Amino acid sequence: MEIDLGKLPFDLDFHPSDNLVAAGLITGQLLLLLEVNAHTESCRALRFVNEGRAVVTGNLQIVPFLPQTLKRVQRLAAVNRIINLTESTIASGDDEGCIKVWDTRQRSCCNSFNVHEEYISDMTFALDSMKLVGTSGDGTLSVCNLRSNKVQTRSEFSEDELLSVVIMKNGRKVICGTQTGTLLLYSWGFFKDCSDRFVDLSPNSVDALLKLDEDRVITGSENGIISLVGILPNRIIQPIAEHSEYPVERLAFSHDKKFLGSISHDQTLKLWDLEDLLQGSGNTIPNHSAASDSDSDGMDVDDSIAKPSKGTKRKNASMGQNLSSSNNFFADLD
Repeated sequence: MEIDLGKLPFDLDFHPSDNLVAAGLITGQLLLLLEVNAHTESCRALRFVNEGRAVVTGNLQIVPFLPQTLKRVQRLAAVNRIINLTESTIASGDDEGCIKVWDTRQRSCCNSFNVHEEYISDMTFALDSMKLVGTSGDGTLSVCNLRSNKVQTRSEFSEDELLSVVIMKNGRKVICGTQTGTLLLYSWGFFKDCSDRFVDLSPNSVDALLKLDEDRVITGSENGIISLVGILPNRIIQPIAEHSEYPVERLAFSHDKKFLGSISHDQTLKLWDLEDLLQGSGNTIPNHSAASDSDSDGMDVDDSIAKPSKGTKRKNASMGQNLSSSNNFFADLD
């Protein structure tokens, strides 16, 4: 299924329990089956929070979702990326390299980590250890410990912008997508330098990563190709979709993992039947398992890292072809 958004999208998220999807646009609009003017500038990030009863948008505006109405409540700060941490906390990453943790019920900042020199490109969270992993356009990866409220470690400069990140292999590996198309693999607890590289994925930047299970990740590249990739052994299992010739901006699963959502610079949201996409990969759709590790992982704070140069990530803006999957995602939303 294909939905014409009319404007360039930057982020999308699925409701945690219903067939509902939200998209944030360059115009500052939040699309949630109906259009809401949530921003005066671009809406670059969004997430459903408070068990799906609200949406938080890219300037940390809390937008309640009610059966009949949506309205703006509060504007807090401009950010580039948002992820869910717990039922009542989220993390934001801004263009200045600052990571903040917010309480969505109290609408207040819990923690602030000034860890990077350039924009925060992506984040992921290890719930068991309460560690927040962030990537940045300055070419480094950071780990923030939310129990001690300290930056636990930061990687050395990778000479490449880190654009996306996931935790895999039951918490033992952190995978980063880069501007040059290489996947960097870091071993948990040893983040100063990557332990492995997968260079055969794409000559284009890997803008989006979405973990399918502990061994497989779905990648979205600058050339519009969506691929299923195996990790350790590193291999391209198969290309599974082509959004368009535009960069894939973001990937997300529906709450039941029946659908994969993708947004791109072609101004469309596409909903793919995940089971159809994975036919031929030799495996069924798995359940997520939590990442795990201990607090005694030997990571130390290192303040001696040289300041990286400013990131230079750019994305193409050429019109792409329309390829879609025909599934009635909104059939029960009359």
